Amino acid sequence: MNRKGLAPCLLLAAGCIFAVVGALGQSTHEPVRRMNILVVLTDDQGAWTVGAYGNKEVQTPNIDRLAREGARFANAFVTTPVCSPSRATFLTGLYPNRMGIGDYIGLEAQNGVGLPEWAKPWPETLKQNGYATALIGKWHLGMLPEFHPTRRGFDHFYGFLGAGSTPMNPLLERDGKKVQEKGYIEDMLTDDAINFIMQNRSRPFALVLATRAPHLPFGPVPEVDSAVYRDLDPTIPASPGLDIQQVKAQTREYYASVHSIDRNLGRLLSKLDELGLAKDTVVLFMSDHGFMIGQHSLLTKGNAWSINGGVTGPRRPNMFEESIRTPLLVRWPGVVKPGTVIEQDVSNLDIYASLLDAAEAVPPKEPGRDGLDFVPLLRGETVAWRDASFGEYDMHNSALAFMRMIRTRKWKYVRFYFTNLQDELYDMETDPKEQKNLAWDPKNPWSPNPATQAVVNELQKRLMQWQRSIGDPILRPEYTPLEPANHRAEREAPPQH
Repeated sequence: MNRKGLAPCLLLAAGCIFAVVGALGQSTHEPVRRMNILVVLTDDQGAWTVGAYGNKEVQTPNIDRLAREGARFANAFVTTPVCSPSRATFLTGLYPNRMGIGDYIGLEAQNGVGLPEWAKPWPETLKQNGYATALIGKWHLGMLPEFHPTRRGFDHFYGFLGAGSTPMNPLLERDGKKVQEKGYIEDMLTDDAINFIMQNRSRPFALVLATRAPHLPFGPVPEVDSAVYRDLDPTIPASPGLDIQQVKAQTREYYASVHSIDRNLGRLLSKLDELGLAKDTVVLFMSDHGFMIGQHSLLTKGNAWSINGGVTGPRRPNMFEESIRTPLLVRWPGVVKPGTVIEQDVSNLDIYASLLDAAEAVPPKEPGRDGLDFVPLLRGETVAWRDASFGEYDMHNSALAFMRMIRTRKWKYVRFYFTNLQDELYDMETDPKEQKNLAWDPKNPWSPNPATQAVVNELQKRLMQWQRSIGDPILRPEYTPLEPANHRAEREAPPQH
């Protein structure tokens, strides 16, 4: 063959080689799909209501499955034990008073109180990184149009904007319009969540299913949920003054509401399996805060009612463990070793940084957030971690209380401002149920306890350092504790460290 005939053959061979090499290069360098994010955020659910956290009377097989297949955080807390502040922190990684949300958003919802625009929530960042985003269920971070979830990073919203809804036949917003639905709310919210997953299964998605349950009223719930506990004689707290039968009935109703969450979580996990998405999805289960049914002779959360016999008494503002301790479970195939238990204290402050890390998304170029990234803990890495957690609650609905809290493994100290409520000090090692307030002299209840004065002084010092570090408005001379919509200035400016 002469050179003129050889040239086309050489070119053809070279082309074939380059084509094969190119194909191999494409297959070995194909971009890895980012992890989907699925968060199930329940309403008013304490860690004590989950089998994986030691309750032997509840039936939560799907929640327990997450613990079995992923990680259980043994010590997960919230900064504020009521809805709106906690949800704001969950989305932004900021202490709620930075955003002017000291209590749940009630009547002031029409007066410009809501999640401020500058406090960019993590779904907004994920949306900017190519994620489809959705909030399905409860919002409770502003009723005016400028606070709508679709103005805060969510492509899709189906649910209710305010504090609550009815369990059966709820009035919900769909496609921007109020719709009177028929049926049980948790089933309908889960139906919509499944539809969202199916519609976006070919791209990364971030979905927050914010359940209504197990918020009061606990029922009615479907028969499939209530029947499980109809004959249960539940264990209840040994608190003084309780109407035993009433508390047991409330506990059964509460467990049935939790069961409806678990049942619908099972539907979500089955859909991920069916679509082959389980390996590509980080599933995080948590609550906005805890709950009490009889513990400390109280009912509900940080703004609890005292209960004496069958009578609901005055409010009892608190930072008790049952109010601030929540379930937190994370399943992340290929990253989290099944059955992992994480002992470090984590907070809803940490969700922002951790989910952005899990999604490999670049956070917005803004002043720093208050939380930590717990992804290294999920990976089993040894990292420096906090030795104290802090909390705040400016209660102005139904009663007045202005609390700041520091909690270490040994001590919990709660300081009350502006009111005659007594400061509290508990030894969490010897008194984990917080039965004995050590801040005051047993012989003179209005005098400091000399045996613990050094401890109180040290905790007060650390608490004040933290308050100054976050620009706590309660320290300002012009602070007005009686103003219902607190700290308007904080809603107008970015956070400062």
